[in-house]
Amino acid sequence: MGFTVAIVGRPNVGKSTFFNRLLEERKAIVDDVSGVTRDRQYGISEWNGKLFNVIDTGGFVNNSDDIFEIEICKQVKIAIDEADAIIFMTDAATGITDLDDAMANLLRRTTKPVFVTVNKVDNNARYLDATEFYILGFENVHFISSISGSGSGELLDAITNLIKEEEEKSDEVLPKIAIIGQPNVGKSSLLNALTGQERTIVSNIAGTTRDTIHTHYNLFQKEFVLIDTAGIRKKNKEKDDLEFYSVIRAIKAMDEADTCMLLLDAEKGITAQDISIFSLAARKGKGVVILVNKWDLIEGKETNTARDYESELKKRIAPFNDIPIIFISAKEKTRIFKGIELALEVCENKKQRIATSKLNDVMLKAVESHHAPVVRGHSIKIKYVMQLPTHVPSFAFFTNFPEDVKTPYKNYLENQLRSHFNFKGVPIRIFFRKK
Repeated sequence: MGFTVAIVGRPNVGKSTFFNRLLEERKAIVDDVSGVTRDRQYGISEWNGKLFNVIDTGGFVNNSDDIFEIEICKQVKIAIDEADAIIFMTDAATGITDLDDAMANLLRRTTKPVFVTVNKVDNNARYLDATEFYILGFENVHFISSISGSGSGELLDAITNLIKEEEEKSDEVLPKIAIIGQPNVGKSSLLNALTGQERTIVSNIAGTTRDTIHTHYNLFQKEFVLIDTAGIRKKNKEKDDLEFYSVIRAIKAMDEADTCMLLLDAEKGITAQDISIFSLAARKGKGVVILVNKWDLIEGKETNTARDYESELKKRIAPFNDIPIIFISAKEKTRIFKGIELALEVCENKKQRIATSKLNDVMLKAVESHHAPVVRGHSIKIKYVMQLPTHVPSFAFFTNFPEDVKTPYKNYLENQLRSHFNFKGVPIRIFFRKK
């Protein structure tokens, strides 16, 4: 199960600025006006080689009559319940306020680790002012500046120390396959069709599945665990706290799975939200199979309809487009078991270990046939390749100038790996190290 960190606090203390720093991108809107963050933001951060989920919440205002602030208050409480650790963001410039006290009272009831994070500590005077936050009575207090990043390293060290290293999975552990996708694309219908039981409620009302459901599958000489998740909906359409709860659970289900079956609606095609879900699964290092559901509803199909549809899908998900794509109908039970076979095949591809001698024999020839471009007068030479002992297929290329290898050449090396070895449906990570 993935480790999740929630950032909570009153409005306008710098939660979204810190969230953007953790994700290394400007995902959350930042403004000096309080209440800008009304929708929850989700992302993945990495520190010291450890990945964790991050939730940015809206500003907490207790006992408010404002409809938005009431909703934010509910969702902050859910985020606290679902998170493994909590960053309680405060502001050294204004000191402790009544809202900080209300937030602290709420957090004292949880058994989760709470990190009081005093933001805007960017000079010696602010550092002295920030010491007053010790009176809130929490064990972990950190002084940072979200804008400059000072102090954030120590905070992240403390948080990632709580993340246990994943234990190597034994051969006896069953593969876990998560069914993911937007609401109302047929995830629960697919689960029921696969198991031959009404295992979950099926409705055309989006959001019927609020939680993740685990099903032990042992039929037709195949055994694995199926995970049905609640629909991951665009954030600006999440209207109630139950749906917020289900989104967090769906994201955590990705962490638990080995391979994700991403369901698309054939009539709608692949949308920006589908690509966002796909990218999240790939970034988490999960195998992916795309199932285009409701194919029976597409009228006027011709010989090349599926081929053209698949070609368009691969363009949209590039550069990681070495993905099995299959057209199914959960309602008609068309090709659904083929989807499972492909998902299990991807699970096996992910476990693949390539002998170092074979890897070097193939990849050094690929390097010799297409050298890396000269950068700043440096001739880049790759001398050795090895696969790293990780859950996600990862490869280290040892070179004289690792920092000068650019993305196009990295993509070339990944394409060569995929063309010579079967990593279909599996994300590949490539690292360059000094030799």
